[in-house]
Amino acid sequence: MSRKPVTTRTGRFFRLAGMTGSVASSYAARKARGLFSEESEESRHEYYSRMAEEIVDTLGELKGAVMKVGQIASQTQDFLPRELTDALQRLQKEAPAMEFAVIRQQIESELGDSLENLFASVDETPYAAASIGQVHAGQLLDGRQVVIKIQYPGVDRSCDSDLRQLRTALRLGGLLKMPKESVDDLFNEVRDRLHEELDYENEARNIHQFAQQHGGDDGILIPEAIPERSSRRVLTMEKVEGDHISEVTRERYDQDTINAIGHRIFRTMADGLFRHRCIHGDPHAGNFAYRPDGTVVLYDFGCVKTLRPSTVAAYRNCIIDALNEDYAALDQHLIHLGARVEDHPSVDPEYYAMWRNILYQPFAPENQPYDFGQSNLHQQVAAHTHTVFKHLNAFKPPVESILIDRMIAGHYWMMKRLGVKTDFRPLLEEYLAGDEGQGSAH
Repeated sequence: MSRKPVTTRTGRFFRLAGMTGSVASSYAARKARGLFSEESEESRHEYYSRMAEEIVDTLGELKGAVMKVGQIASQTQDFLPRELTDALQRLQKEAPAMEFAVIRQQIESELGDSLENLFASVDETPYAAASIGQVHAGQLLDGRQVVIKIQYPGVDRSCDSDLRQLRTALRLGGLLKMPKESVDDLFNEVRDRLHEELDYENEARNIHQFAQQHGGDDGILIPEAIPERSSRRVLTMEKVEGDHISEVTRERYDQDTINAIGHRIFRTMADGLFRHRCIHGDPHAGNFAYRPDGTVVLYDFGCVKTLRPSTVAAYRNCIIDALNEDYAALDQHLIHLGARVEDHPSVDPEYYAMWRNILYQPFAPENQPYDFGQSNLHQQVAAHTHTVFKHLNAFKPPVESILIDRMIAGHYWMMKRLGVKTDFRPLLEEYLAGDEGQGSAH
């Protein structure tokens, strides 16, 4: 039986504290029984599954920052138990709507007037509901159709406290498989990105920046923000519609159009990474829409990261090293990227070769054009995840580039769901040949 969502800071604190106490008690009891060295895989799976369900059930009730830990899961899946990452990722899809009376009050409080004086109409049924806010369709007084993004009350004020409690629960439950320094870096990065995402004025600036970056890109649309109906917790944008990825069917989109969409998505991703050094860090299906003429619409610019030139250079060099099978150079560039522990001995080249041969497949000449619709790369990655734990001490979460990895994984899933079938190797080489790179990918 689901409980009513908690909206007060005190209520959130006690709910999270209760979860933390329960998780810590279970871990202490398990440790006291001396099960760590002799427990079976089945017993370990049962423990992790039980802890995952308790954590996810609590976070799902609270909305807000802790519900965004699906992001943590997708970024650190090698450093958390699989049972927990699988459970946490469900939170991205389980965001019940807030009642409209709360939404109305938030809009009026933020914009300083009655809803009727601000908008000609606002649909009471949400257009979409997410973890930190929800979206309603509406109409401005001048007749323009808009969407209004409203942040749930109190979410920003409880962000830091929520994350501290979550971190404590994961630590006391024995669920974090990384050194304290890496935990600090990871949670600081997540906190910084969440603070930016909770600032809708910052998102409006991101929208303007991305619109400028892609202003000359044929077939890319970015909805415009409406400043006079926006604030730190309310963001009004023009309504620019397109088909959800589930509506991109063969009856309306032929293969050439789907491939053209794939190229636009790839170029947008690669331009952000290699040319503008500013990336859209939340590329899930709900943040993209499509039109039968091949147009791609981009939404939601709350999670945006500006990258250091040195990070982009190291990332580019890692790709070049992998393509060229230069694993000694790859090992060094991973250190520069912050993904490898510097004082740890070099990693076995065979380990790098295994991952290179999996992830290289879309760009291998013999596989062109590559059929993303039939791709099983994700299954191959999952089948080899166990090998990560043998080398865990040699690696750490690459905090500066975590959102790059997340962006690339998100784009892979879009390409797969769209059924893109094309050759991206020439495009990849074009971007790798940029000024920041060293060497060539031939």
